[in-house]
Amino acid sequence: MTEAEEQKQKQQQQPASSSDSPMEAPCREDAFDHTYEEKQGPKPPRIVVWRNVILMTLLHIGALYGVLLVPSASLATLLWSALCFLISALGVTAGAHRLWSHRSYKATLPLRIFLAVANSMSFQNDIYEWARDHRVHHKYSETDADPHNAVRGFFFAHIGWLLVRKHPDVIEKGRKLELHDLLADKVVMFQRKHYKLSVVLMCFFVPMFVPWYFWGESLRVAYFVPALLRYTLVLNATWLVNSAAHMWGNRPYDQGINPRENKFVTFSAIGEGFHNYHHTFPYDYATSEFGCKFNLTTCFIDLMCFLGLAKDRKRVSHEMVLARVQRTGDGSYRSG
Repeated sequence: MTEAEEQKQKQQQQPASSSDSPMEAPCREDAFDHTYEEKQGPKPPRIVVWRNVILMTLLHIGALYGVLLVPSASLATLLWSALCFLISALGVTAGAHRLWSHRSYKATLPLRIFLAVANSMSFQNDIYEWARDHRVHHKYSETDADPHNAVRGFFFAHIGWLLVRKHPDVIEKGRKLELHDLLADKVVMFQRKHYKLSVVLMCFFVPMFVPWYFWGESLRVAYFVPALLRYTLVLNATWLVNSAAHMWGNRPYDQGINPRENKFVTFSAIGEGFHNYHHTFPYDYATSEFGCKFNLTTCFIDLMCFLGLAKDRKRVSHEMVLARVQRTGDGSYRSG
């Protein structure tokens, strides 16, 4: 299959018309821009955001203290912490990522509200900002315009990008993206308007209040385990997609790009570790050709479709996958 045929099939799988609503129109902003060229000359100086450095340091110290408290936590509190981890992770993976960044499926209003609330529990910037930066990441991956450019090293791609001012190209390219679908989504805009309050409630208060109020967990354990430790684990699971999954693993679909297939990230980020596949076919709702296999987020979306809360999942045909594997893969491809 030629490049032109692949593109034609991709377009056929993402039909659009002038009458499409913002949530129905296919996302064109996540396709890599081969025309971008980094500016010549010295790089702009890194400006450290000391406020973020201090807050991230304190957060991880608090999380380490939470680890010490885990043995004293009740079983109910540990199960609640796991549930909060799953909900907040879905707010990123099924919500900000697959629904709002890539528009790889459609969600009803109740599901969008749930995912927005779950996203606030994850506290990784509001949906609008998260989706904007992620589209920039795909469009200019591993360049100066990539918010977490993995070429700048593991630490930068993992957390360092949050500790310094954005590269001017990231800001410039982000402003030029087409984001009308996000602006027109009332759920996204409501969450953006009330983001700080929603984070206080969903990321910190609710995870702490439930075990304290309903089964008498101590406030210390309730705050440091299901709130702080759980939040820190979700953050690092997401960051590993930007760092580890861009550095370690095989590239069965496209050896010409950095993103890799990383099993550990697949586990920790509930399905987001099939990263070479995802950057090759960003519009596929499953981010993998293997469906629900090792992919809790895909299982969740499939369940939502079964319940009538989601529909129109975009998928890549097996023939297109095999054609791409043969043309650009690194030879490590194993079916199933």
